[in-house]
Amino acid sequence: QVQLVESGGGLVQAGGSLRLSCVASGSIFSVNVMGWYRQAPGKQRELVATMTNGGSANYADSVKGRFTISRDNVQNMVYLQMNSLKAEDTAKYYCNLRVLADTFWGQGTQVTVSS
Repeated sequence: QVQLVESGGGLVQAGGSLRLSCVASGSIFSVNVMGWYRQAPGKQRELVATMTNGGSANYADSVKGRFTISRDNVQNMVYLQMNSLKAEDTAKYYCNLRVLADTFWGQGTQVTVSS
């Protein structure tokens, strides 16, 4: 059973920074993709950033240049450094792990950016 646990959300002023962390536990195949998605009230869940175990990253256009994803393959952790936060970044952020045909989600962590 794979579990994902996020941390690091909170309330921040526009222009500020936050760092999200996610740790995966359980039986995890080494070839995988970890990343972050977000969902604002009344909107669909959307991709923020993902990274393969080989280090290849993919970002949503809306966060390019402001957010940086990184991961620690030994610790099965993924991070999201968020800088220059905007009010429109306010959402619940979910950690995601894709392994072969399986997808796992964390419970989410709230990020609120005040303008």
